[in-house]
Amino acid sequence: MDLLNAIVALSNFVLVPAIAYGSQLALGALGVTLIYGILRFSNFAHGDTMAFGTMATILFTWWFQSLGISFGPLPTALLALPLGILGCMAIVLLTDRGIYRFYREQKAKPVILVIVSMGVMFIMNGLVRVIIGPDDQNFADGDRFIITAREFREMTGLREGLALKSTQGITVITAVIVVALLFWFLNRTRTGKSMRAYSDNEDLALLSGINPERVVMITWLIVAALATVAGVLYGLDKSFKPFVYFQLLLPIFASAIVGGLGSPVGAIAGGFIIAFSEVTITYAWKKVLTYLLPEAWQPDGLVQLMSTDYKFAVSFVILLIVLLVKPTGLFKGKSV
Repeated sequence: MDLLNAIVALSNFVLVPAIAYGSQLALGALGVTLIYGILRFSNFAHGDTMAFGTMATILFTWWFQSLGISFGPLPTALLALPLGILGCMAIVLLTDRGIYRFYREQKAKPVILVIVSMGVMFIMNGLVRVIIGPDDQNFADGDRFIITAREFREMTGLREGLALKSTQGITVITAVIVVALLFWFLNRTRTGKSMRAYSDNEDLALLSGINPERVVMITWLIVAALATVAGVLYGLDKSFKPFVYFQLLLPIFASAIVGGLGSPVGAIAGGFIIAFSEVTITYAWKKVLTYLLPEAWQPDGLVQLMSTDYKFAVSFVILLIVLLVKPTGLFKGKSV
């Protein structure tokens, strides 16, 4: 019985949150890896692109709510998500046409584009804060839980209860659908194959008649969709605060690099590696160990390796180790 209680406690505070967080990071890392693989630079504005797409979705969510439109037990934000994606697509295409295209035509080095993307990052971050404000925005409505801890305890008779939030279930299901659609698009459609050919060998792709500007445009549209979905899922699961999305840039880049920059499969694997590392290292293991160990060995302290305030440091350390040991990442992406 104590073993079952330990498993439930571990699932409640480590496994379920890490799976949901890993899904969010994986979607964010897919956007970063697509930009790196096809446009050949690290887009430091990706976190704030997520923030912009989420902000647009929140504004449409509030509008729907003011009209009395809801999605029943599901968050109204899911209805507003397609409009938020369109808003994010508009801003990234505007940014590309107004800024990045000039440097592409000049054949600027990737480091120049990285610096330019940092400028875009600060502008976009400021724009989001001006429009929606710098404070937390909780926009989740609908049913809060799939199952509550009390219901789980009554069903099982265990001392520990497993609480599954609706947003966690929505995150995992949405991530699976989005990833499946992305891989189908890249592997089965003519446009997706053109993008992969352009990523593998730009000169050969151009000789084959592939239009580079069309590839660039479609890449930005896909990245905008991924960024908005990832940002909205993160905002629903936690809350929306513009500066937090700026901070998310580190674990997202760590996920992409750990898996292998330019490798979509690597981005997904890296997202879950970073998420599980952050959650397990910052979790207080006292409750689980109390169930598993004899009474004489039970810990008095929290048994927490690192405070949750420093969870992003975990991403940084893993990132450094991977860059030193295996710069191409686990799935042999492009070297950083």
